[in-house]
Amino acid sequence: MHHRPRVPTMSLTRVVLTSGRSLDLAELRLSSTYGAMPEGYPCKPVNDMAINALLRSAEKADPALPVHLVPPPREYPDQYAGGFGPVEVLPSVACVGSFRSTALSRAHDPILYRSALTIVWFQPTPRMPYGCDAEAALRDVDWEGLARDYEL
Repeated sequence: MHHRPRVPTMSLTRVVLTSGRSLDLAELRLSSTYGAMPEGYPCKPVNDMAINALLRSAEKADPALPVHLVPPPREYPDQYAGGFGPVEVLPSVACVGSFRSTALSRAHDPILYRSALTIVWFQPTPRMPYGCDAEAALRDVDWEGLARDYEL
């Protein structure tokens, strides 16, 4: 008899929330936060447009799933403020992940139901989130309040 370690099947990785719930990452899209910025400088209006574009893209990718934005940290370096206000910098990597977990409702058959949520967040590196080492803000997501059950 062979012992096989428990690993997430059919997922890229597993993230453990601070609540203890395990999430399987089914899809992950990484992009440079400012890679598509033609001219100008990072500021609140530019950042808000970029965030809204990510949210719209995530909603279009799978309209059946709810989408949640983890509010990104915003830094204000001491630089000259232009016509659109002070320089405001987001972490350099924008992430859109489709996560799955066990069903939320106890009334649902745990074999036939799962819960799902698409999460948009920002992080400083292109590192894939893993276990308890994922970004703290990502691990603090209120899965029970945001995710939705679906039938397999």
